[in-house]
Amino acid sequence: MSDTENRKARAKAWFEELRNLICAEFERLEDEAPASLYPGAPGRFEKTPWRRGDGSSDQGGGVAGLMRGRFFEKVGVHVSTVHGAFSPDFAKQVKGAADDPRFWASGISLIAHLRNPHCPAAHMNTRHIVTTEWWFGGGGDLNPTQDDQRDENHEDARAFHAPYREACEKHEPGLYAKYKKWADEYFWLPHRGQPRGVGGIFYDHHNGGDWERDFAFTQDVGRAFLAAYPPLLRKHMHEAWSDADREEQSVQRGRYVEFNLLYDRGTTFGLKTGGNVESILSSMPPVAKWP
Repeated sequence: MSDTENRKARAKAWFEELRNLICAEFERLEDEAPASLYPGAPGRFEKTPWRRGDGSSDQGGGVAGLMRGRFFEKVGVHVSTVHGAFSPDFAKQVKGAADDPRFWASGISLIAHLRNPHCPAAHMNTRHIVTTEWWFGGGGDLNPTQDDQRDENHEDARAFHAPYREACEKHEPGLYAKYKKWADEYFWLPHRGQPRGVGGIFYDHHNGGDWERDFAFTQDVGRAFLAAYPPLLRKHMHEAWSDADREEQSVQRGRYVEFNLLYDRGTTFGLKTGGNVESILSSMPPVAKWP
């Protein structure tokens, strides 16, 4: 096996391992949620394999993991590994693909929408892409649905950012500030003049020239999500909510929809490369409103 193929296999295996760790933790949260607020049986992930293309050739695929539970109203944790060639128009927009449109891509993507409005939604993804060049990308961000939590100085936002800061600074001083700024600029709704949430980190085309080091960084970003997000859910899962809280949650979810459909590059990449439509659009919340 060549070094390139070995690296691809290791990246794919890590994204699948991270998926398993996250799904197990989320199912534990389903079990822990108090029955007084969340009646019914705890949810479990349903995993659905899919293949890219029409089946006439091997172009890879993935596994869509979706849970509709009593605590998690809707959560998707998906992994995919696909390969093929970009369309001529799209190839011009992808690094290293203008002259050779062949690509390989593997990654994990996650979006969690909670039943309790006091429990913030969250998004996370990490990926490895190979064209004539290679790089890693991804990040994670927090999306509270209640006005009193939508401030980057709120204690929840600070707690969410802390593991990402540690992961970034462990690898390179100043990296957290760089990737936090990128997230603040990326997760922005220009038509509303407001952020989607309270940020996190975002990065793309991460290639420092040392594959092992860059892969280790992306692994630490995945681990940071596990350190950052579940504690916030445990903190708020026992809080009761009102109809007004749910209404506010539904309106704020609408902002999430607007961003994903209008600006999100991951959505565009997935649709342009023949990804699984149901997985890509599973990021949409189960209920959203526009006042």
